[in-house]
Amino acid sequence: MQPRNMSMSGVVDLAAVKAAQEAKAKAEQARAEAARQGGTGAVSPADLVIDVDEAGFERDVLQRSAEVPVVIDFWAEWCQPCKQLSPVLERLAVEYNGRFLLAKIDVDANQMLMQQFGVQGIPAVFAVVAGQALPLFQGAAGEQQIRQTLDQLVAVAEQRFGLTGLTVDPEAEPGGAPAAAPAEGPYDAALNAAAQALDAGDLDGAVRAYQNVLADDPAHPEAKLGLAQAELLRRVQGMDPQKVRQEAAEKPKDAEAQIAAADLDLVGGHVEDAFGRLIDTVQRTAGDDRDAVRRRLLELFEVVGPEDPRVVAARRALARALF
Repeated sequence: MQPRNMSMSGVVDLAAVKAAQEAKAKAEQARAEAARQGGTGAVSPADLVIDVDEAGFERDVLQRSAEVPVVIDFWAEWCQPCKQLSPVLERLAVEYNGRFLLAKIDVDANQMLMQQFGVQGIPAVFAVVAGQALPLFQGAAGEQQIRQTLDQLVAVAEQRFGLTGLTVDPEAEPGGAPAAAPAEGPYDAALNAAAQALDAGDLDGAVRAYQNVLADDPAHPEAKLGLAQAELLRRVQGMDPQKVRQEAAEKPKDAEAQIAAADLDLVGGHVEDAFGRLIDTVQRTAGDDRDAVRRRLLELFEVVGPEDPRVVAARRALARALF
């Protein structure tokens, strides 16, 4: 079976917004608490590869995925390709030095987990980042392809979720305790209120909660990201996608029509399309219309994240269009 590459681009949905914010907050708080206690929360290299069963899945995979990407290797003793792939993943887990955690799941002993992930054949490799499952590849894969996939995974985990991985100490005792439980941050209550509002579909309430944080700390990264995403979701709420896209197709120089279509593009996960649409519109318009398109494009950059390579490329394209 040919390997199936993963895709890191996804729709901007409420679950992803909440997961990213919670993961970033937990990771930052855990690091701060470990530093405050004079420790690092370091693990030994042996702790980077763990066997996981159904009873320990929530603790060992879901909870750990808030601090480090967890790569899952579904395998079985009778599977010959598994015996080729698993040693490569185990070696890379040590080589990547804590940037991901490898969880090995024996499918014969854990049929329920196999079914929940929709595994059709083994070996199958998934990742869990901030509680979200991502398919990586299925079947035997070459080491170069595996490295490329892992590099992409750890980059996205850091850029979008703030997960910088585990601290590894070769002298640490295997099976040592993980970092101490995170301390409560000064804005946790407001950020939790925003997350609860998003869960309930109360976008106005989410916007107000994020604004409350920013009123006190205008540079707060999670609140800035959350506000940009909540405002985007609020703008597209109630839109008629067919009508919006028809108007955009019929009026290529209409700033308002193109802005609305770009919002829909981004919510649908079509990041490059959204950016390209607005950059083209900047080139077609002038005056106040051009400035309105430019401002919306900058707002969408905030939604995706300033370090995302698609944003970096679009900023260069915008500069060329303006100057």
